[in-house]
Amino acid sequence: MTMARTATNAEDLAALCRQTLAQDGPAVRFEGHWTRWAQIRAVASGVEAALDAAGVPPGAPVAFAPRNSPASLAAFLPLLAQQRRVRMLYPFQSPEALAAQIAGCEVAALVMERGDFAPAVLRALAAAGIVGIALDPGGAAAVGARAEVRAALPCELRAPALEILTSGTTGPPKPFAIGYDVVLGYVRQAKALADARTGPAAPPLLCFPLSNISGLYSLAMSFLRGERVILLERFSVAAWRDYVVEFRPPAGGGPPAALAMILEAQVPREDLASLASFSTGAAPLDPDVRARFEATYGIPVLQTYGATEFGGPVTALSLDLLRTYGADKAASVGRPFGGAKIRIRREEDGALADAGEVGRVEVISPRMGPEWIVTSDLGLLDADGFLSLHGRADGAIQRGGFKIVPERVEQVLLAHPDVAEVAVVGVPDARLHEVPGALVVPRDPESPPEVRVLDAHVRAHLPATHVPRAGVSPAHFRARSRSRPTGARCARFWSGMRYRRTDKGQGALALARPIATIPAKEMGAGAWLRRRSTPAISTSTSGNRSRVRNCASRSRRTTSVAGCTRCTTPIACIMILTSRARDAGAA
Repeated sequence: MTMARTATNAEDLAALCRQTLAQDGPAVRFEGHWTRWAQIRAVASGVEAALDAAGVPPGAPVAFAPRNSPASLAAFLPLLAQQRRVRMLYPFQSPEALAAQIAGCEVAALVMERGDFAPAVLRALAAAGIVGIALDPGGAAAVGARAEVRAALPCELRAPALEILTSGTTGPPKPFAIGYDVVLGYVRQAKALADARTGPAAPPLLCFPLSNISGLYSLAMSFLRGERVILLERFSVAAWRDYVVEFRPPAGGGPPAALAMILEAQVPREDLASLASFSTGAAPLDPDVRARFEATYGIPVLQTYGATEFGGPVTALSLDLLRTYGADKAASVGRPFGGAKIRIRREEDGALADAGEVGRVEVISPRMGPEWIVTSDLGLLDADGFLSLHGRADGAIQRGGFKIVPERVEQVLLAHPDVAEVAVVGVPDARLHEVPGALVVPRDPESPPEVRVLDAHVRAHLPATHVPRAGVSPAHFRARSRSRPTGARCARFWSGMRYRRTDKGQGALALARPIATIPAKEMGAGAWLRRRSTPAISTSTSGNRSRVRNCASRSRRTTSVAGCTRCTTPIACIMILTSRARDAGAA
């Protein structure tokens, strides 16, 4: 795309945001109260005034860590109207982790809710010469020590864009630029849908985090073009059910975790009678959960496939496709749309796969350009062109909409002085598909680190979605069996565990029976866990060794923590931790 075209798109989007800000009447309903457009304008004007007063040049890039709140929604508009390059950050992480991210940002200012400016963040801003702009319900203002704004910023001459952290579809998460032309395309798509609609429409429900691609997509399809919206801090069954009952929308949607939550809450079937379908995406969906939801409510579940790197969804299952091709396609993520193309490449020899063969998914997304985008997703295309997904080629843990690279969590845990060895795996979860779990070998088996200490350590370096958490079961065992592991042994090991949810919504991995009571012959060569195939740990305690192999069934990858082949010396203490699964809001 030419610079002239890029400039025109930025100008068009800026003009649209100014037009949206000029409206009157109700704008955002949040926690039962309506925020009017006059209040949205007050916050937007406050952001512009605070940036100007702090000496931030009009073209300078800024960082933005929005929460799902009316003030954060309001702040989006002036940042886009000023045609800035905006680096999106996640607010749901520890102050220390956010401070570390800020130190690496080439930005002039950080905009976020006032309550998120913790001392660690303020110190990082002062050290980097970045201005803090705090959002309040009625305005915005600079916070912290006044530091000199950076005089020279490498991003100044780059095209306006939103830099969003990828979920890991094409590799480790990284900032990825979504141009103003892509955002403007979302707006135009929404306008076309609105023009084709007959009768009044329910106000859109926004429940995805505003800092990721799903949140941006839903925001641009509604609020940016001046629609009044219903905003949730995060998805909750009660709020979603109230929305459906009050406004009776013809279709519903939410993160995949929402389906299990709705079933668990036993929402009455009649409450959802208006819904002809439920759309979901951004994360794997358990086929059993989908089948139970459809059987319980008679509502077809329509899945999509997209990623930040694609600029949004590229395939979708529709009611028309389902009616035409039947229930056999219900588990798929549909067909490509909007000019997108999908192909599958075999991992064994790199050749293009035939219909029905599983391989690595490659995508052309016209929003982003004509090049093929190579992903780490495994999938197959059937003879009718429907895409089905079959896990990951890189062993990433798929926690809701986040792909967590195990090595990243392992590196952080290994940096703790009380940790000798560690392996991080994906633990099955009915709502989020997987949550990260860690096997930790302490340096001192007689005095292992407490869970809260490891939790705080990881939380200080990584987003909350990466934190292995809650539920610890130390035990000694002797690894006597040296036979090759099988899928059955994996299943038997995991059958000794159950995932429970406390009254506060905190997930915990508990042992149905202690590790010490599980016969070694059931565990194979130690504790076999579903995992990637790359080596993870090498235990030094008493000459013990660790091995990583694939299951004989070849259905899953596994990790073993095994005793030495020359003796039966037990390997210290093993702690099993799993992540907090507070709800689907971070999914």
